[in-house]
Amino acid sequence: MLKQVIVVEGKSDIQRIAQAVEADCIATEGFTLRKGVIDMIRVAYEKRGIIILTDPDTAGERIRRVLTKKFPNAQHAFVPRDEAFANDDIGIEQASPESIRKALSTLHVESLESSNEFSMVDLVRHGLSGMSDSAARRAVIGAKLGIGYGNGKQFLYRLNHYGITRDAYEEAVNSLK
Repeated sequence: MLKQVIVVEGKSDIQRIAQAVEADCIATEGFTLRKGVIDMIRVAYEKRGIIILTDPDTAGERIRRVLTKKFPNAQHAFVPRDEAFANDDIGIEQASPESIRKALSTLHVESLESSNEFSMVDLVRHGLSGMSDSAARRAVIGAKLGIGYGNGKQFLYRLNHYGITRDAYEEAVNSLK
């Protein structure tokens, strides 16, 4: 049983999580984030800690940003987009139990302060920005580092705010060759 409570978007996500790990979950029930749901998340955050595991899509990222502002020490887990897509739908409920376990094994806490370790020059140098296949390359590297998919700017932010080391980055980039 995980100590932390996993915050997901819906009831189908909770059912899928139950197939992967034993954990308590709270569903945000979409982007509205009703006061009662926020209150439940706050209690879990203060008593046990939370892991934010939202869908790897635009709505999931918006929910993640809102929750991160409210709960700055929350842990984050990311299921790669290609591992959360099935039946013409993308979401945690589409991910395999193995993909969920893998995502939960690589948790990150967002730091308010940037490490400034990485710059856009790094992304361009390694084909993660400015190339026709940059999005696909970022998806692969994001999965390896456990920071999920993002456009160039978002990816750079995650590199600098999720505690990614230069060595881990270089190892992930070199695995593409």
